[in-house]
Amino acid sequence: MVPSDTVTRILDAAEVLFAEHGFSETSLRRITGRAEVNLAAVNYHFGSKQALIQAVFFRYLDPFSADLHQRLDRLEADEAGASDLEGLLDTLFASVLEMPSDSHDLRTFMKLLGLAYSQTQRHLRDELRDRYGDIFSRFLKLLRQATPELADDERFWRLHFMLGSVIFTLSGLNTLRDIAEHDYHQRITIRELAQRLKPVALHALRAPVMNVASNATTTQDADQLTCYPRTGTHS
Repeated sequence: MVPSDTVTRILDAAEVLFAEHGFSETSLRRITGRAEVNLAAVNYHFGSKQALIQAVFFRYLDPFSADLHQRLDRLEADEAGASDLEGLLDTLFASVLEMPSDSHDLRTFMKLLGLAYSQTQRHLRDELRDRYGDIFSRFLKLLRQATPELADDERFWRLHFMLGSVIFTLSGLNTLRDIAEHDYHQRITIRELAQRLKPVALHALRAPVMNVASNATTTQDADQLTCYPRTGTHS
C-alpha cells in the first residue's frame, strides 16, 4: 500500500528530527510542526510515538530485508558462495547500498540505527528482533558456515564490532567526504567508501583468535559490570 502524503510527511519529519536530536528529545509536537500536520494525524496514522519510531525503521528495513533475502537465495544457490566470507559480505554491502532513500539518505538511517542501541529504546530493539529475526538468523547461519574457526561468542563480538564500524562510517559520511576532499583531494562516492570499508570488515572477521584470559576482569570489575539491569540502555 502506498502511504498517504500525510503519512509520508510525518515519517520524513520524524526521521530527520530523531536523527538530529534523539528519540526522547524529539516531541510529537515538534514533529507535527515540521510536517505541517496536527497532532491528531499522528495519533490516527500511528497511534503512539513508539509506533512512529518503529515505522521510521520499517520504511528502510522492510525493503532491505526483502532485498537481502533475494541476494542470499542467489548466494546459497552457489555451493561455493554459501561458505565464502567475502561473498557474504559483498551480499550484505550490496543490500545496504540499495536501501531506499525516498526521503533522505543512508547517512540519516545509520544515525538512527546507532541511536537504537545507544538510547533507551527497548521496544524498538524487541520489535526489530521479532520482525527481522528470520533474515538475521539466516545471515548468521551463513556467517557461521563461513567462519567455522570462531566460537559463537567470538563471532558475536566481531560481528558487532564490524557493524559498529559500518554504522559509524556511514553515519559520518558527509564529514568523511569533506576530510577526504580537503586533506587528500579525493572526491569519494558512497560505493567507493563501501569498497574501502569492506576489507576492514573482512579482516575483522578473519583475524586470529586472541587468547583472552579468563581472569582479565577482577571480581570488583565484574560486580560493577553486572550491577546494571537487563533493561534500558544496558540491555
